[in-house]
Amino acid sequence: MEVRSTAKTVRIAPRKVRLVLDLIRGKKADEALAILKFTPNKGGAVVYKVLKSAIANATHNNQLDEEKLYVKACWADEAITLKRFMPRAKGRAYGINKRCSHVTVVVEER
Repeated sequence: MEVRSTAKTVRIAPRKVRLVLDLIRGKKADEALAILKFTPNKGGAVVYKVLKSAIANATHNNQLDEEKLYVKACWADEAITLKRFMPRAKGRAYGINKRCSHVTVVVEER
């Protein structure tokens, strides 16, 4: 049985989170947590929390064995984009897009 956990509207670009998600896809849950704990990116901390939540959902709600869990799937979708402006020379303004993402992690018992 697969169990999922999601973090919505996280203030980090999906492109940066996907780099971290590629590190843990298909790994055992405890091994993935160890990898994320020592990942220096901001996305590592976000994915760590989502994976911990997915493991907690699996053990508490579905009575699955924590040692047998593995990361079946994980992805980051694009969320809202905050549009900001940076003042430039001669009265101009350039747009800045501050991207957000929805991070989803699916764990399953092997």
